[in-house]
Amino acid sequence: MFEVRDVDLAGRIGKLYTRHGVVETPAFFPVIDPARQEVELEAVREAGIGQVITNAYLLYKRTGGAPVSIHEYLGWKGPVMTDSGAYQILEYGGVDVTQDEIVEYQARIGSDIAVILDVPTGDVDRRRAEASVEETLRRAREASRLITKSPETIWVLPIQGGRFLDLVERSAREAGRLPGYSMYGIGSPTVFLDRYQYDVVVDIVYTAKRLLPAGRPVHLFGAGHPLIIPFVVALGVDTFDSASYILYARDGRYITEYGVYRIEDLDYFPCDCPVCRRYTPKDLLEMSKEERTRLLAIHNLHVISRTVRRVKQAIKEGRLWELLEEVARRHPAAQAAFRRFRKYHRYLELHTPMSKGRIRGLRAYGFESLWNPKLTRLQARALARVGPPRGPRRAVLVRLSKAGSCPQDSDDTHYAIYDYYVGVFPSALCGVYPTIHVDYGGVDPLVAKHLDDAVTAYVHRLRERGYKEVEVRGAPWHLARRLARLRRSLYGVEISVDGEGVGGKTGDYM
Repeated sequence: MFEVRDVDLAGRIGKLYTRHGVVETPAFFPVIDPARQEVELEAVREAGIGQVITNAYLLYKRTGGAPVSIHEYLGWKGPVMTDSGAYQILEYGGVDVTQDEIVEYQARIGSDIAVILDVPTGDVDRRRAEASVEETLRRAREASRLITKSPETIWVLPIQGGRFLDLVERSAREAGRLPGYSMYGIGSPTVFLDRYQYDVVVDIVYTAKRLLPAGRPVHLFGAGHPLIIPFVVALGVDTFDSASYILYARDGRYITEYGVYRIEDLDYFPCDCPVCRRYTPKDLLEMSKEERTRLLAIHNLHVISRTVRRVKQAIKEGRLWELLEEVARRHPAAQAAFRRFRKYHRYLELHTPMSKGRIRGLRAYGFESLWNPKLTRLQARALARVGPPRGPRRAVLVRLSKAGSCPQDSDDTHYAIYDYYVGVFPSALCGVYPTIHVDYGGVDPLVAKHLDDAVTAYVHRLRERGYKEVEVRGAPWHLARRLARLRRSLYGVEISVDGEGVGGKTGDYM
């Protein structure tokens, strides 16, 4: 049913097999209104999107519960996901349909992926959040006897709890134990996404994803902005849906990879999709509202689709972290989301492969690059590899050469290599990815401090292992100054420094 083909961080490219075709994940499901679709479905296909989601509850109401074929009704041959009416519960407080009715209806209309009738949490107080979790789990247990009757449908169990992460954790743990569900959803992020509280969404996704069965796909409801997509995919979200493309278009808003503009504020279109190649902002403003909405929605779909493709390529290349760094600089909300990743680097490191395919150099841009799981893993391995001296208790730390050449341990000396971003590592690891594979320009004070901290930690580890003499060659001025202070406080080890001295200018780190 779900097959993982490639991974980077906790993000993955996979194949989700349905009755009406294969969905390559990560995948965006645009919301299709069964009665009011302002964008022709052929335009959705032309945007590179092969799957859609629609509201089974609205269809149920409009057809009087008649068991129509959802694919024929929509005129869509690809995979169709249906929601159960939970959005109406969140927005309007309830629906006039029972759990049994809507679950059985989704099976009868031929949904490829279907959702039980959960109770979304939203942004509420703790008492109501607890109630939504309990009621959703109760309904999930109740629905288990129904979903077994339609095993050809992929049934989704939503995780609730909102901003109360302990409730999200409880919901995810219980959901993972329930039989019959081959996919999970993370509910209620829409209110936080609308407020650009991306850091809250990141916390919710991480809390749920780390506890759910690893081999099953996870859907995020309501995520349709290019700024949030790379972050949730990096945490392990496989599919996501939204009506953002049409809702923004109705309001005259134009989506870009770095924010949303009102059409009247644009003089030029920063895009090369079919709409932007043919029209100017002035052209759209002179059109009828109906046609302007349609064209803006088509553009918005292309931007979301392009974002998903770029995320996939970053996963293939092993550059997803670098993409997150780039996206984080596009908007303060994205920066806040990215800073959360520092808390979760152990989880990301666990899922990040050492290397894959053709070796590509890491690109380091600033302090955030230090938390790339490939680099944090290297530092952990480096300290673990420091063993007791084999001969005379002497160690030499040398700066990584631009040519990537590395001295080897001799009978009387242990060698280690140091540099910005990679920190310090034993010469025995030299050449192991990514010891000599980091490209960077200048460094800022925080990166320089990281190097000082890494060398200091390594010297302390050498002392613990019984080394009595440590020589540091080629030390930049800030490291030389740190080692001068360390020399006065680290008893039992003689530290000598061959470097630039301690008189460097503030901010001059290269």
